[in-house]
Amino acid sequence: MTRGRQLDPDSLGDHVDRLYRAAWGLCGSRTEAEDLVQETFARVLRKPRFIRSDDDLGYLLRVLRNTYISSRRAAARRPQTTPLPDDVDLVEDRHAVNPTAALEAAELYAVIAQLPQDFRDVLVAVDLVGLSYREAATALRIKEATVTTRLHRARQRVARLLEPDVPAGARG
Repeated sequence: MTRGRQLDPDSLGDHVDRLYRAAWGLCGSRTEAEDLVQETFARVLRKPRFIRSDDDLGYLLRVLRNTYISSRRAAARRPQTTPLPDDVDLVEDRHAVNPTAALEAAELYAVIAQLPQDFRDVLVAVDLVGLSYREAATALRIKEATVTTRLHRARQRVARLLEPDVPAGARG
């Protein structure tokens, strides 16, 4: 059995930005995204990892996604408490030109986080992380044609949910 090559722990920093954007798309929250990326790196660094391809980012995205799903499952098993109001979630986006752009980015990430998992995974991989359709298909272990279809449908849903003229109750 071929074990592949060992993942270089020193190269993990090269992927932080893309993993963070992917995590933000999954979670819909900047703070949760930061925690998710940190937990992903902690899991990867616990023991030597052997990967079969040269695609470190694809491997890290799968670990990130699996970590996200595991954390959601664990949270679902815990007793639910009443959350505090999230009205003060106006953290400045350092890359935004103005406050309006920061609010629009936060709204966009919140909408992406609401998408069904299959659509969200493809949209995060292609539009947020910047993978090609082929790379996304490999990372998500689906066909390239499936990436195209899901991405189109995900973009349609995001556009529909962000339309300003549609009342909130009529969005779907």
